[in-house]
Amino acid sequence: MGKVIVAPSILAADFSRLAEEIHRVEVAGADWIHCDIMDGHFVDNISFGPDVVRLVRKETSLPLDVHLMIEHADHYVPRFAKAGANSITVHVEPEARHDVVKTLQRIRDAGCRAGLTLNPETAFELVEQFLGKFDMLLVMTVHPGFGGQPFRADQMGKVRRAVAWNSSGGHKIDIEVDGGINPKTARISVENGANVLVAGTSIFHSKDYAKAIRDLRGE
Repeated sequence: MGKVIVAPSILAADFSRLAEEIHRVEVAGADWIHCDIMDGHFVDNISFGPDVVRLVRKETSLPLDVHLMIEHADHYVPRFAKAGANSITVHVEPEARHDVVKTLQRIRDAGCRAGLTLNPETAFELVEQFLGKFDMLLVMTVHPGFGGQPFRADQMGKVRRAVAWNSSGGHKIDIEVDGGINPKTARISVENGANVLVAGTSIFHSKDYAKAIRDLRGE
């Protein structure tokens, strides 16, 4: 496996000095910046929208990894693409209320990498029909909506099945995990085949961001 990609989630950052926080994780060795978008409907929390993503874009040249935990993602994809997203991930669950195939194509048409994600309660089979139409699978290792939840190791079966996809010789995807990621759970995730780690609390609540990122990579 190549380098493990670490994507700090700014949801856990200090928003009173967001620009400084972004600069700190960039200098500390972050590969991507992860932006969690919540609408208060698909998940029981509200975070921020395209305007904040646009501000983040002005502060860094790192790829912006935007996770839309919202209903009607197809309607909002152009706004986040215009704001500076490099990858946009949407949910496969029917409660997200969009045509998954059309949304994934809309993301790619906007010049972004397309990601597809599933909640812990969602069967892996739901994403299989879309293989070849997305570039990254995000396996949620907590139920989305709030930070600080414990990691669900039972989701590693989905990661291993995604690895099997990649080994089959077809369209290869990045395998991303998000939720309760710390050095211990990062190691479990990478050992099972994940190559992208989203981490919020374990980075932004640490005293040394560079050490936190190295520890996630197991360096």
